[in-house]
Amino acid sequence: MQYKSILFLFFFAVLASCGPFNKLEKSTNWEELYNGANRYYQEGEYNKAIILYEKVLPVIKGSEKAEMAEYNYANCHFKTKRYIEAAGYFNNFFRTYNRSPLAEEALFMHAYSLYLDSPDYNLDQQSSREAVAAIQQFVTRFPGSASYERAMEMLGDLEDRFEQKSFSEAMMYYRLKDGLYPGDFYRACIINFQNFIKDYPESKHNEELAVKLVEVAYGYAENSTFTKKEERLNDAIRFAGDFYRRYPNSGFTSEVKKFESEARKEYEDHMKLKAEYNESQGLQNSGQVTSTDN
Repeated sequence: MQYKSILFLFFFAVLASCGPFNKLEKSTNWEELYNGANRYYQEGEYNKAIILYEKVLPVIKGSEKAEMAEYNYANCHFKTKRYIEAAGYFNNFFRTYNRSPLAEEALFMHAYSLYLDSPDYNLDQQSSREAVAAIQQFVTRFPGSASYERAMEMLGDLEDRFEQKSFSEAMMYYRLKDGLYPGDFYRACIINFQNFIKDYPESKHNEELAVKLVEVAYGYAENSTFTKKEERLNDAIRFAGDFYRRYPNSGFTSEVKKFESEARKEYEDHMKLKAEYNESQGLQNSGQVTSTDN
């Protein structure tokens, strides 16, 4: 039985190797290859079309048939979800045939391929930035395109990913602020929160970050050395004032007021200590002068 199964598989493989595609793939007739590639493309057999286009494209390069073949070749890669390769081939098409009726569509597909390959917000966003550059190139070159609105939606989606990535990084420092070196993470928190608010002034996260900015600034001041405490407590109080101006009807106002109140109390205590210290230094210096005079 096993022998018969092996024999059957062998004959099946032989028959498959003699199929129409295999015969066509071995052909040296470029017209036959060209027509076959187009036929498989129209039938949705994109992997087979790719193989045949790769054989025929070097032969027909520069001819009238090359333009459509190169566009189809790029689209075959898109249809098989090879987005990076597709983006490259569409871009090459646009550069080669920028006066073609297909040039606009090719430039859009270049951008769209990069967009589809871009990762979630929690991963490195380098490819997303490449997609943004490609989309901006498209909308600048073809502002009247029927694909313009779609391109702008893609751009908005990518910008949302950048925003979410930036917010996620800011919150990472917030979670680490109670670590082994709290001062470093407090400072990183403040810088990241301020940069986020500056970079994304319309973000839905800004109110939350403005609250946390007061909290973190107070914590930073609280963990500071004597010489740095006054300046950093003033920062916390100033951030609270900024919050009230920006969000006068916020549901977080009571929380901010709590941090502000604690910061003001600590500031008063600190200034008393500072005055006492300065007074003691003054007395000490006065004593040294009297002693010297004697």
